[in-house]
Amino acid sequence: MLNLISFIRFRNNFVITIILLLISNFCYSQKDEIYDNYEVFDGHYHLTNYIQEGVTIQQQLDNMGDVVGRCVLFGIPLQQMWSYGNSGSEAPKYYLDTDAPLYYYSFSDAFIAMQYLSLKDEQKKRFDPMITAFNPADMYAAAHIKRVLQTFPGVFTGIGEFSIHKEFVSSKVAGEVASLLNPALDSIFSLCAETGLLAILHNDIDKPFPKAYTQSYVSDMVDVVKRHPGATIIWAHVGLGRIVRPVKDQISIIREMCEDPSLSNLYFDISWDEVAKYIIRNDSTVQGVADLLNTYPDKFLFGSDNVASPDQKTYLGVYYMYQPLWDKLIPETREKVKKGNYKRLFDEAAAKVRAWEKDNIK
Repeated sequence: MLNLISFIRFRNNFVITIILLLISNFCYSQKDEIYDNYEVFDGHYHLTNYIQEGVTIQQQLDNMGDVVGRCVLFGIPLQQMWSYGNSGSEAPKYYLDTDAPLYYYSFSDAFIAMQYLSLKDEQKKRFDPMITAFNPADMYAAAHIKRVLQTFPGVFTGIGEFSIHKEFVSSKVAGEVASLLNPALDSIFSLCAETGLLAILHNDIDKPFPKAYTQSYVSDMVDVVKRHPGATIIWAHVGLGRIVRPVKDQISIIREMCEDPSLSNLYFDISWDEVAKYIIRNDSTVQGVADLLNTYPDKFLFGSDNVASPDQKTYLGVYYMYQPLWDKLIPETREKVKKGNYKRLFDEAAAKVRAWEKDNIK
């Protein structure tokens, strides 16, 4: 009788084990399908704009369609103030529409979290929400980030895009101006190293309309990254801007960063149509960037940097702008820049953050 009971228990446990393995393999296959069945992942997307208006996450799913498999999800952390004394009854829609200041809009993180939580479980697999609504000049910024994780466990994968030096924006932000030299930034990256949060940082590589006597931000940027080897940092737009053009020998500068083992935690996104226009300007620029990416295929990610795209055609515009570059990349590099590096970095970050939340949120 005991032998019979033991056999039955063994049989039941064996069946359960097989079922669990099948479920596990099914879930793994489902996850792989997100990777395999789409052309590209979007490592840089804003659901809302500078007056906190935009599209719903369902509209963004429609924009992604069967082309974009996964997408980061963040708003814009700054709200353009509507100052009646400055523009009267004319409500500004963009930060260049008025001389009134910008201020940090902390509700943005809660809005992004609630948009994400409104999705079905299968739909959630296609998004990686990010925390943005903190002031990087504030020593309390790290506390804000931690508080968001505690309030919305299981939601966020990283922080950013947040800005330090940004043409025309930094000087408009009310209060202290952010700096790469501010210890508040160090406390933010230290928290990223602790929690596993991935960081997307906007910092112009140079000043707008630089003079012969001004210095670029390259040295300070390198120093920040080196001080925080445990933080994974993506340098947005490879440091470029609407006015901030590529610096002399920019490809050589980025190449040196890719080769520096003390910057192994630094990556670059090639998001924004303003960046694309420099890359696809002529055959020489396309080939130069293609050579860089083919040499360091693990270091670069595509991103649209679209803001509240009203339709799919608008949303996919940047992706298709890059076709001359895609044509120059070898297949392995093209796959990594379009999808593979996103999957690796964001999946690693998500796993670390979930483990931190498990150990630190009661």
